Amino acid sequence: MGGGKRARAVCGGYICFEDEAGFTRRPPRGRTWGRRGVTPVVTVSGRRSGRLSVAGLIAMRPGSRTRLCHRLRTHPAGKGTRRSMGERDFIALVDGTHQLVRAPIVLVWGRLNTHVSRTMRNLIAERPWLTVFLLPACSPDLNPVEWVWAHVKRSLANLAVMALDRLETLVRNRLKGLQYRPDTLDGFIAGTGLALDSPTPP
Repeated sequence: MGGGKRARAVCGGYICFEDEAGFTRRPPRGRTWGRRGVTPVVTVSGRRSGRLSVAGLIAMRPGSRTRLCHRLRTHPAGKGTRRSMGERDFIALVDGTHQLVRAPIVLVWGRLNTHVSRTMRNLIAERPWLTVFLLPACSPDLNPVEWVWAHVKRSLANLAVMALDRLETLVRNRLKGLQYRPDTLDGFIAGTGLALDSPTPP
């Protein structure tokens, strides 16, 4: 991005980390109690069950409350149906965050094909308040949103969901709970080892 755009971004702007995850009716495995010598078994069929895509974004600025924004999309089972989010879904999440924080955004995300496509580059260029940086390849440890997914999936461990809409409700509720826990979000950021301090005046 151009120098002018970067200069505007650091003037009262938010640093935002984005990542995406997928959920199905097959629950994440986790530890649980059971009789000695008898392994607990959760029976669930993941065939033709569809998929839930979730994009999450952590917005932080020194001196302000850390925020979590998210966008969900369900993908019913069936041949020829899209099973992931597209550029418009991601930019809608960023636009919604911008309306919430009312400040420039420095967006940091991975190198997903929809993040670096020509369509996405055009959408970014249309937004003077948005500056984008790409994370190094294969570096999930630098993205605090990865901790969000770990937290949500751990809370869903061994849970057999009967319907895709029920799974969507559970994931949405877990994410909404995190929105009211900025200290937990700050802990996710600290877990990356990144030092995010206020810019020092020249």
